[in-house]
Amino acid sequence: MPDQQDENIMVLGTRYLPRNARIQYSEPLWKRVPTRDLKGKPYTDFMMLIPGLRNFELSRLQEIIDKIERVLKHYEKDIILADLNLKINVLWVTLQPRVGLSSEIAALIHHLVPEAKLVSQHTAQV
Repeated sequence: MPDQQDENIMVLGTRYLPRNARIQYSEPLWKRVPTRDLKGKPYTDFMMLIPGLRNFELSRLQEIIDKIERVLKHYEKDIILADLNLKINVLWVTLQPRVGLSSEIAALIHHLVPEAKLVSQHTAQV
């Protein structure tokens, strides 16, 4: 059993997420998500709903997290913040504005995780 003091392990009841998953108890997203870069240029963001995610078997949950993580790592230079909230089954991604980027990332996530549905998207003018 992993050491529960390790900051790189998230405990969900008896479920354990990947060692690279970080648990953060913090303010709601609307209070902590950056909306603009240091020059005042607005970021772009999108939200995906993954119905039932928190209730999936541990192996399926891990598979989904791994797939999402692969996509996000591929675009990591553009991503400002990614938040997977298991309590409400939502993935939120804030990223640098680039025409078509949020749609591209969301489409790839949906391709790998068909349960993931794009429910909200804010596109900054570039």
